[in-house]
Amino acid sequence: MLAELEIENLAVIAHARIPFSPHLNVFTGETGAGKSILLHGIHAVLGQRVTRDIVRTGCKKAVVTALFTHLDPLVCARLDALSISHTDDELLLTREIAADGGSAARVNGHTTTVSVLREIGDALINIHGQHDNQVLLAPECHLQILDAFGGDDTLLHQYQDTFRQLQQTAKRLNHLAKQEQDKAHRRQQLKALVAEVDELGLEQGEEEALEEELNLLQHAESIAAALQAAAEAIDGEDADGSAVLLTEAAAEELSPFSDMRAEFAVLGERLAAAGIELADIASECRSLRDGMDLDPQRYAMVQKRMLEIRRLSREYQCTGDELVERRDRAEEELAQMQGDTAEIAALREQKAQLLETVSAQAKALSEYRAQTLERFITAVTEQLAFLNMPNVILVGKHTTGKLTIHGMDSLEFLISANRGEEPRPLARIASGGELSRIMLALKCVIADRDSIPTLIFDEIDTGVSGKAAQKIGMKLREVGQLRQVLCVTHLSQIAVMADQHLMIEKQTEGTRTETHVMVLEPEGRVHEIARIMGGENPSVLLLETAREELKRWQKDLLAEGEDGQET
Repeated sequence: MLAELEIENLAVIAHARIPFSPHLNVFTGETGAGKSILLHGIHAVLGQRVTRDIVRTGCKKAVVTALFTHLDPLVCARLDALSISHTDDELLLTREIAADGGSAARVNGHTTTVSVLREIGDALINIHGQHDNQVLLAPECHLQILDAFGGDDTLLHQYQDTFRQLQQTAKRLNHLAKQEQDKAHRRQQLKALVAEVDELGLEQGEEEALEEELNLLQHAESIAAALQAAAEAIDGEDADGSAVLLTEAAAEELSPFSDMRAEFAVLGERLAAAGIELADIASECRSLRDGMDLDPQRYAMVQKRMLEIRRLSREYQCTGDELVERRDRAEEELAQMQGDTAEIAALREQKAQLLETVSAQAKALSEYRAQTLERFITAVTEQLAFLNMPNVILVGKHTTGKLTIHGMDSLEFLISANRGEEPRPLARIASGGELSRIMLALKCVIADRDSIPTLIFDEIDTGVSGKAAQKIGMKLREVGQLRQVLCVTHLSQIAVMADQHLMIEKQTEGTRTETHVMVLEPEGRVHEIARIMGGENPSVLLLETAREELKRWQKDLLAEGEDGQET
């Protein structure tokens, strides 16, 4: 809960240190005294957006510090998640707003970010003002109110988990299905490439080999004649001047002198070796000549094969070897596409199963909500009757439709403010005062289910007076037994109910205006209650009336406290 709030240089508040009761705290004061500034300060320390013009004129910065004690487990869990220590069950939040527009935040004296303050603040305080009544006018928020009343969100969380799985599955399925449409033409092209290359039977390196063979076949006769002539020139049987014979003759000429010098012997050996090599060359020439294919049919077949390969190469604008490579890649891509097709089939089956599960969960959630709605209507109607609205008929228009993240339910609260009238949407018939009381009734029925320890009501009494105002005060006090409540009010009927009464007062000191916040002692409360009842300078009668009202309700409060201690 909020134990203490300290404000420095915030608008008209130069300095204020405000202690709070753990139950119902009421703020009163004249219009314009600075009650809204107090709320701005709380907003600031909770990490909400504020502007630099909130800094007191002439000051460099405004500082708001809030001390929280008796931390709720939800708050502790959030602090743990943020790695923020919270020893002694206390938490100190500080927000500085500089006049030049800068801002600083601290938690337990350690510098942090404003976003961290906001994350922590959401679990510490819930502020309800006139704008919160707009929640009642928005049918899309009514289902959330009902779920908050129900308290058990197990079915909702189970449904939402499955629904998110369904969304993710559907998203992946739609993505793949769209890809499938885009791939249809691509698949046709790939299949055509694989089929044409396979039909041709093209192999790696075949085109180059065929080109070489074709070139040889085109010059086969000339090559054969040249090989034959070369063989005859080197080692012809009918030629006296063949290279082999001439080499042998040269060796014989040097042979007689081989013993005279070593060089002559070496030359003879080399000539003998040359003769052997020339004879081998001649033999290879004859072998190549004999192996030449001079068959014109083979030439025609190779030429036809080359034409087929080149036709397909021109079609795909690549070489024969590149065709083979592209065919292999195409087959791999087709296999991948086949994998996507298998995934699509699996996802369709998964989607169908999830849809069946989520539909069953939505039905169970809807039935639970229907049962909860009956209890909710009864509980709120009882609260409204106490708040001087006995003739109000509250109806929940519960319908089902398509599945959303919130289930298949739609809910709108309808009311009939006067007996005999048909229930209609709140936005069409509810006044500001009625909305305030309906909102308070809702807070009363969900107070024991709400984990946020501190509630702030900003002028929730607008538009009501008399007995209805008194009933509102009693309900605020009732909520204050379960949660810490801070309430800004203009009504004496509510102010007398407070466990602690704080007055906001504007004073002029010299040339400056300052707002002071003070905790009222019993006699001070009497004068402030009397002022609220009848204005400035209340009469003796008003003072006595105020005193009696305080005695009446404080006696009740004391009695309730004693009962609680006995229990």
